[in-house]
Amino acid sequence: MLVPVALSADSFGYILYQYLLGFIFNTRMDFLVLFLFYLALVLIGVVMICICSKTHYLKGLVRGGAQIISYIIPECLQRAVLKLLHYLFHTRNHTFILLHLILQGMVYSEYTWEIFDYCQELEFSLHYLLLPYLLLIVNLVFFILSCVSNPGTITKANELLFLQVYEFDEVMFSKNMKCSTCNLRKPARSKHCSVCNRCVHRFDHHCVWVNNCIGAWNARYFLLYLLTLTASAATMAVVSSVFLVQLVVVSDLYLETYVDDLGHFQYLFLTFPRIVFMLGFVIMLSFLLGGYLCFTLYLAATNQTTNEWYRGDRAWCQHCPHVARPPSAEPRVHRNIHSHGLWSNLREIFLPATAHYERKKN
Repeated sequence: MLVPVALSADSFGYILYQYLLGFIFNTRMDFLVLFLFYLALVLIGVVMICICSKTHYLKGLVRGGAQIISYIIPECLQRAVLKLLHYLFHTRNHTFILLHLILQGMVYSEYTWEIFDYCQELEFSLHYLLLPYLLLIVNLVFFILSCVSNPGTITKANELLFLQVYEFDEVMFSKNMKCSTCNLRKPARSKHCSVCNRCVHRFDHHCVWVNNCIGAWNARYFLLYLLTLTASAATMAVVSSVFLVQLVVVSDLYLETYVDDLGHFQYLFLTFPRIVFMLGFVIMLSFLLGGYLCFTLYLAATNQTTNEWYRGDRAWCQHCPHVARPPSAEPRVHRNIHSHGLWSNLREIFLPATAHYERKKN
């Protein structure tokens, strides 16, 4: 005869927890499989955000999510979160610079204390092991230059100079327009940065990680900073992967498992948990930085900025709120009139003519 048993919430939660753990381990979904699944979700999410960012779907989802959250979270907590977000993303501060340096220091400390020593015992090439440090030095140089360099601030003194650099397309950038904040005539491809409170020539975006705008005069530093950061993460991922593979092959760790009541778990992860976590972090970082680097190289090769790519529609300039036209007028086609070939576009990034002119003038 079956006797009904009343389960408390804690008992039910514990049974569910045990069931899920048993399912995970008994089906041999080890740490690496779970990490790859998590990495795939992150990458898919980033790609979907990039695709939806040029449409109204993302704004609608954010607005709907904010409305739902507003009914759940107390108003005092909402105000505190809004103040924090405003401070982090709408004011100049060094929070993300410190976070960047802390993360970089933690990764390189783990690499130095564990992987570097182990790899020396396994007789890895010293040049191969020192490559991440060389990339770190170069990366920090361009990081500092990106932080402190002038992105191309427009002032009364150089206003006429910047007005002559780029042609107005009369679709995204129109003549005789003034910045309502700076009261300066707006050169083509310029934009007023609300965070830095200044107009920037060939404005790309405001980067919180360097606490500076990216414009005509420091775009080269930012591109090289991003390139060396991606290379250092990828190099560290390769060195860590080769170390773990060689360690597994030499010591036959792939045959070892740790067995408990719940099932199987990889012995390698239990032996080197910090190295495996660091490897997962730098692999994910390499994919994310690599994707952003490819996007930045695409913009440089086609002589576009992030601001222009975001605002410009591929077929029609329908979403330019500052462009005044009669209601009956046909929408004008937006074309990239500033691209003059790959090498010319790259030369414009690394050798901006206005920067040299300004140095001679001063």
